[in-house]
Amino acid sequence: MKTILNIIWLFLSGFWLACAYVLAGLVLCITIIGIPFGIASFRIARFALWPFGYMAVERRDAGAPSCIGNVLWLVLAGWWLALGHIITGLLLCITIIGIPLGIANFKLIPVSLMPLGREIVPTNQPFATR
Repeated sequence: MKTILNIIWLFLSGFWLACAYVLAGLVLCITIIGIPFGIASFRIARFALWPFGYMAVERRDAGAPSCIGNVLWLVLAGWWLALGHIITGLLLCITIIGIPLGIANFKLIPVSLMPLGREIVPTNQPFATR
């Protein structure tokens, strides 16, 4: 079932959202200071391309630098990407078939707002707790 949902997701919104994350990552990698943010954007692009079967969990070892980085990320790229998730999520929720895809979009909003200090893990791994 995850594979079918991922394929439908890929055609309806995943490809475009992943392209937005890759574009944000490329822009952020222009400067040396932005490289960690660009890497986080590329990591989320993979999650946005194929979200079913994966989840984002908070890392316990992430400290104050990730908090400061998340504030910078929010100003630079996070709110644009979250807005894209909100719009596509609402559009997908119009149809009954699109409701699980819209919910997946809403699941990606916290990750798009604060990606640092989070890790993308498969849902079948034992340390992937909700």
